[in-house]
Amino acid sequence: MTQNQYKVGDKIKFAEEKQRYTVRAAGPRYLVCTKPMNVHRTVLYTVVDLEENVRGTENLIFGHGAETDEQCAEMLARLEGRDVELGWTTEVSRRNRVPFRIDSVASA
Repeated sequence: MTQNQYKVGDKIKFAEEKQRYTVRAAGPRYLVCTKPMNVHRTVLYTVVDLEENVRGTENLIFGHGAETDEQCAEMLARLEGRDVELGWTTEVSRRNRVPFRIDSVASA
């Protein structure tokens, strides 16, 4: 398993993106990161899989959102298999994944 060097509050600039994402939930394998989408008064999110070295959306058809810290923590629990209500784990979508390439990181 990959040692996670990122923590909640870190700002990550991905190579393909102009705006930084904020780490909202972090586990040993996964990060849930968001960036503001001001036009719609919401956020865009990405899930980083540090073991497979990819990032993308969660593989749920109708996701549960990532607007609040609680929703991000719930998403992390689903990814890690700790969501007892769901009964199964989720993962980074195979359709929407891209390589995990970092341009820079600013620690919280």
